[in-house]
Amino acid sequence: MHKLSSKQWTVLVLLTIVWGINWPIMKIGVTGFPPLTFRAMCMWLGTPVLALVLVMQRVPFRIGREHWRELLLLATFNMFFWHGLIIVAVQSLSSGRAAILGYTMPMFSAVLGALVFGDRLAKRAWGGVAAASLGVVLLLWHELSNLSGKPIGVLLALGAASTWALGTQLLRRTKMPVPTLAISFWMAFMTTGLMTVLAVLLERDQWHAPSEATWGSIAFNALLVFGFAQAAWFYLARSLAPVASTLSVMLIPVLGVFTGAVWLGEVLHWQDWAAVGLMMLSIAAVLWPQRQTC
Repeated sequence: MHKLSSKQWTVLVLLTIVWGINWPIMKIGVTGFPPLTFRAMCMWLGTPVLALVLVMQRVPFRIGREHWRELLLLATFNMFFWHGLIIVAVQSLSSGRAAILGYTMPMFSAVLGALVFGDRLAKRAWGGVAAASLGVVLLLWHELSNLSGKPIGVLLALGAASTWALGTQLLRRTKMPVPTLAISFWMAFMTTGLMTVLAVLLERDQWHAPSEATWGSIAFNALLVFGFAQAAWFYLARSLAPVASTLSVMLIPVLGVFTGAVWLGEVLHWQDWAAVGLMMLSIAAVLWPQRQTC
């Protein structure tokens, strides 16, 4: 196991808690409210919070023009697809199921690392990929067997996870001599604009005043998810080896499943329990460090 500093441990613990409990909070926010509009409002309030963090820590905002193309590429796969697809998926899925599917990201990341970036993938990692695939089949089966289910939500969540995985691989390999906080801010800034345009084009006829519960969800996302967690993840993803962030990734979907069951009364079927176990097995198989032999 890679040794983490006290600062890194603190970031991991806070990130796990914020992202874990945010799944049922997002579900509350988009219930009866247009999802892309919800995401745009969160980001309009959260991005200035992130900018304030840069100012307080005296981090320069400037990114040289020669890096704009790479910055756009990073934003596209780390934020554009993820935030657009997952928030629509959350509206049609239970928060726990969306969390499980969203955090198949490590499985996709491992496969992309092996097939695209030339990373060496151990045999047990391929077993983890198989376990995650079976978990997805179980979740998809339950959606198809339920007449009121929406299997498109499963596909959207998987699309979000796979593009985030590619973005994470690209972020770990970036050579931009720019502070991670600055990269985070500009990716969030661009994503705010994109989500706003999509909300206007696709949801304008659905706009109405948010309820108190929706406002609470927006505030949580603005202050803690975009003001802290998003930048914290990019910091860990860029500065540490994949295994270091595994501790957080392994716990977030589990926390999402159980907080959704407790707060929202979501019924856990045997497929959900099995999928939790399979996803955990998959993530551990893919990312847990192998024992070193002398």
